[in-house]
Amino acid sequence: MTSADQRDQLLALAERCERTGRPDRSLDADIYEALGFTVRRKPTNLLAPRTPPGGIYQQGSLWKAIGRISAEIDVAVNIIRQKAPDWNWSLQSVATEEQTYEALVAGCSGQGALASLALCAALLKAFARRRIEQADS
Repeated sequence: MTSADQRDQLLALAERCERTGRPDRSLDADIYEALGFTVRRKPTNLLAPRTPPGGIYQQGSLWKAIGRISAEIDVAVNIIRQKAPDWNWSLQSVATEEQTYEALVAGCSGQGALASLALCAALLKAFARRRIEQADS
């Protein structure tokens, strides 16, 4: 996959985060994959209780349950700290007819129906910008 394809994938996921109104386990797995984690998804025909919802991802030599990044702010913040520890981030509530949230990660903004989705959108846009900068250098 080229740098441009990776960037486009990240931006498409950011758009999904901004459009959806609720967390989604498939979106969680897609975000982890786009951020460079090796992901094994839970087969839809497998209902074994020991397999975590959403699947597992590889971190070093360990396999861990995919975090609910689209639902939990702490999971998104931990990914930022792990993948880009020098990036600053912020999150705020926007009071309108429909309450929305706005996040800023490394100068990239994202919006969402949930704070976690806004943070994911901004995070994905920041990684897309990083891909562009790496391709240019």
